[in-house]
Amino acid sequence: MAENLEAETEQHEGEQHTAHLPAAFSPERLEAFSDGVMAVIITIMVLEIASPDGGSISALVPLVPHLLIYLLSFTFIGIYWNNHHHMLRATRRIDGAVMWANLHLLFWLSLIPIATKWSGENHTDVAPAVAYGAVALLAAIAYVILERFIIRANHGTDIERALRNSAKDTISPAIYVVGMALAFVPAIGSISPIGWLLSYLAYATVAVIWFIPDRRLTRR
Repeated sequence: MAENLEAETEQHEGEQHTAHLPAAFSPERLEAFSDGVMAVIITIMVLEIASPDGGSISALVPLVPHLLIYLLSFTFIGIYWNNHHHMLRATRRIDGAVMWANLHLLFWLSLIPIATKWSGENHTDVAPAVAYGAVALLAAIAYVILERFIIRANHGTDIERALRNSAKDTISPAIYVVGMALAFVPAIGSISPIGWLLSYLAYATVAVIWFIPDRRLTRR
């Protein structure tokens, strides 16, 4: 009887120990936290848009550039949320490095509202266009870093094979760099400088490339 009691005690202690581990290293908790941060980022972005100065339709015209850049930023956040969701749902294990890499990604995403506001209010200027691309570039690099740490923590699993190679991970940062460089295109003759427009078109191209969720993960 004493042996049975001792065995039950050891089993109970083992269950308590293992019960704490999944809670501390659960992909679901990390996903829920990230979802909340991204929701706050979107909320901040929309609150940064000023209301029209007047009650006529023409009062909306000055806000069009800011609204278009907001739409681009909203699309970026939506793409990160969608692919982040699929990636963590396919992840079996996370560790401390994955958690820090995830925070690193959220840090750069949290700067998107600032870049959106500055670009929206000064959309024809070079510096805001370059800053917007820099934030987008660093967020893209952070996402790749997160992928690498998830692969390391899930050696031999499906997600390691799914994330092993990605042309998008290589192409996207290159397009951001090109977009940042295009912001410096000078005026040609009597034509006003269009470098800023080319920059945002390049950034929008990345959004188009990533609009469909990563098929490597949806297949898994």
